[in-house]
Amino acid sequence: MFVKLNKSGGRLYAQLAESYRDEHGRPRNRVIATLGRVDRADPSLESVLNGLLRATGRGSAEALPTVQFEQSRAFGDVWVLHQLWHQLGLDRLAELFHGRREHPTELLLRLMVFNRLCDPSSKLGVLRWLRTSAVPGIASCEDITHAHLLRAMDDWEAIESKVHAHLATLLRPLIDTELSVVFYDVTTVGVCGESELPGDVRAYGRSKRDTIERQFALGLVQTADGLPIAYEVFQGNVAETTTLMPMVHRVLQRYAISRVVLVADRGLLSLDNLEQIQALRLPSGQPLEFVLAVPARRYVEFAPIIAGMGPPIEAGATAPAQWVDERAWHAPDEVADRPALRLVVAHDAQQAAMATQRRLQKIEELQVHAAHWSGKLDAQDAGARPRGRRLSDKGATARMYHAVAQERLGTVLRVDLKGELFSYSIDEAALQRLQTLDGKLVLLSNVRDLSAAALVERYKSLADIERGFRVLKSDIEIGPVYHRLPQRIRAHAGICFLALVLYRVMRMRLRQAGNEHSPTSALHALSQLQQHHVALNGLRPVRGLGRIDTLQQRLFSALGIPQPRTENLPTEQLSLPL
Repeated sequence: MFVKLNKSGGRLYAQLAESYRDEHGRPRNRVIATLGRVDRADPSLESVLNGLLRATGRGSAEALPTVQFEQSRAFGDVWVLHQLWHQLGLDRLAELFHGRREHPTELLLRLMVFNRLCDPSSKLGVLRWLRTSAVPGIASCEDITHAHLLRAMDDWEAIESKVHAHLATLLRPLIDTELSVVFYDVTTVGVCGESELPGDVRAYGRSKRDTIERQFALGLVQTADGLPIAYEVFQGNVAETTTLMPMVHRVLQRYAISRVVLVADRGLLSLDNLEQIQALRLPSGQPLEFVLAVPARRYVEFAPIIAGMGPPIEAGATAPAQWVDERAWHAPDEVADRPALRLVVAHDAQQAAMATQRRLQKIEELQVHAAHWSGKLDAQDAGARPRGRRLSDKGATARMYHAVAQERLGTVLRVDLKGELFSYSIDEAALQRLQTLDGKLVLLSNVRDLSAAALVERYKSLADIERGFRVLKSDIEIGPVYHRLPQRIRAHAGICFLALVLYRVMRMRLRQAGNEHSPTSALHALSQLQQHHVALNGLRPVRGLGRIDTLQQRLFSALGIPQPRTENLPTEQLSLPL
């Protein structure tokens, strides 16, 4: 028997029919009963359907299940970070904090690190983030308070040296111990608050934005692959040149590397630390090798040497757009038996032309201002009454001096500060020297087995550490910092450093897999994989994951992370003492 639909007179009926064979053995169908109309509500049809459902134990057709949807939580991004944390062995940090407090310090630090990558915010913001994210292994984080997070940061400070040593042990397998090119640079991080404390790292100094701010300085060392391996917090008013040697000593102590090539920016070079760097020795007894950029303010000292560098140009020939050349160089008062350093100069004609054009344009603008002030002074001397306040020669001299100083052209435009009348002059020789140095990068190095062009490429790779600082300040949002205790500022820097390690490991894996996503965009796409709780008919909620789409599958594969399953969802309730 079966149910068939029959249309008659524009109406649709449900009929109960059966199959049979006639006297000739041929199959036929016949209607046994008409159940009712389907195209409109028919009580007789509903009665038949409900009776059939009751007979089979399925209840009434009107008794639909009640579905209750609970809050969904992001899971995919936290799952990836959780797996990376364990793959790198960072979970073994728990051994260092064991027994210090009743709360799990490593777990709390891990949550703060994950928050910097998923939704960077304050420590109070971590608590809000936890309400929207599912952390593997923890069903609920409602017992975590702001005080727990601050105590975990205090624990970091108490054994900071052990934490650094342990991190070096974990990162050492990712470093080439035969030859490591390490890059070092310093940035500044703004802080809030006016209080002063003993041992405070907050101090007023010139920031990287060229403003005076209250801040602390952060030194960062990373490998040629972009992996951060060490960091250090310095006072906000520290001279960058004084941070280089302490950081070099720490790296050499923590990593047993047979050969190191240090690449550092021009703000870190001085003749004093240059001599100290040359005297450094690795544990193997080999000297520390380095590639250091000469600060622009020191270019004039090298001008006589640089003027004679570059490829020879025949009469009528066009100078090459780019060239790299080198000379031997000895520092003044240097030890006689010390080998000469390599002075490498890279020239870019296009950059040189742009720099020269900008300078000449600034000089022309300053001359226009000077002509206006001179004309006003001459008119006053002729008896004209100026509009507004009268201009004096001393006033015009002060205006010109400050304008020249702001454009940093004091070596070219010489303002006469001692004369009674307003006057200035252009030093053509100084202008010619600056034009000779335009478009040039000047490096000092003691590396013998790399070509001059290779040294330039090594130095240009330093731009990657600048990108690391941008990640710290934008994606991870290291600042501004609202902590006032020095130990918590250092712990905050350590948390952001660990976040940067995870970020760079993700970047390395995505690049190796040929995936075009950045770590930030990858985590955003994975955060859309969520944990759901659904309760049917008031019964116990059922946990489950959303469907993993094609993009998320490719990201899991590129990152070397297994795809999560329902059994990976958090189950344990975290309980912490107050």
